[in-house]
Amino acid sequence: MAQRLVVTGLVQGVGYRASFERQALRLGLRGWVRNRRDGSVEATVEGAAPALEEIVAWARKGPPSARVDHVAVEEADNDASDFRVLPTL
Repeated sequence: MAQRLVVTGLVQGVGYRASFERQALRLGLRGWVRNRRDGSVEATVEGAAPALEEIVAWARKGPPSARVDHVAVEEADNDASDFRVLPTL
């Protein structure tokens, strides 16, 4: 099971990607996270349903210095073997 998340708000320059990566690794998820030029953060995560639910709940709060306005979630394809931070798109 894989999902694509697009997170908007004050989510760049506040450690959101690094915190997201730590959470994903803690949950045993595979995929990636990156900043987007429009100021949002995009991620694709793959793993067990409970872990996906937990990362989506975390994404709605983010790290303490972030302000999350919205998290769009949709089904996705993913074939990653690990989790990594990608360059800005």
